[in-house]
Amino acid sequence: MKQHLVAFFFTFLTCSLFGQDLSIPLADTIKPHSVRKAVMLSAVLPGAGQIYNHRAMPKGQKKAFWKLPLIYGSLGVSTYFLIRNQNEQKKFRREYSNRQYLSYNDGDEFPGLEVYDDAGILTIYNQYLDWRDLSILAVAAFYVLQVADAGVEAHFVSFDISEDLSMTVQPTLMTGFTPGVGIRLNFR
Repeated sequence: MKQHLVAFFFTFLTCSLFGQDLSIPLADTIKPHSVRKAVMLSAVLPGAGQIYNHRAMPKGQKKAFWKLPLIYGSLGVSTYFLIRNQNEQKKFRREYSNRQYLSYNDGDEFPGLEVYDDAGILTIYNQYLDWRDLSILAVAAFYVLQVADAGVEAHFVSFDISEDLSMTVQPTLMTGFTPGVGIRLNFR
């Protein structure tokens, strides 16, 4: 008698596990978010993919716009150093060429460089050349990083982070009146 009472008790507690919740919307009613469009927008115009993702996010989850100042700041600073290093290496290359192939007029074109000898000018030229190459890599890295960020963020636009996500563990009876543990996952 006691076993039947326990079996009835476990069956009564776990009967809700086999029901179907009809209040959950069907999967085809949710408008799909295009990852490809977010990546393409970000590739054409830096930050446009983040704006596209921001607009598609649910109301309480819109947090993608704060990346725009970081994107434009990093691309702007790295582009500034690229242009500056390019101009400096051109200046030192022209100074070295003037010293080698033209009559040197004691720094007429670039005042202040007369204190360096030819080896010093070549060393500084090579340093600015290396810095220019690193600046090119920095611009490319920041550009690719923001495109990748738009793609990754587009995957998480419909990611559910609501409070309705839960897991409950309940005692249950399996076939043949074998006691067990039932796990219930609630996603909505």
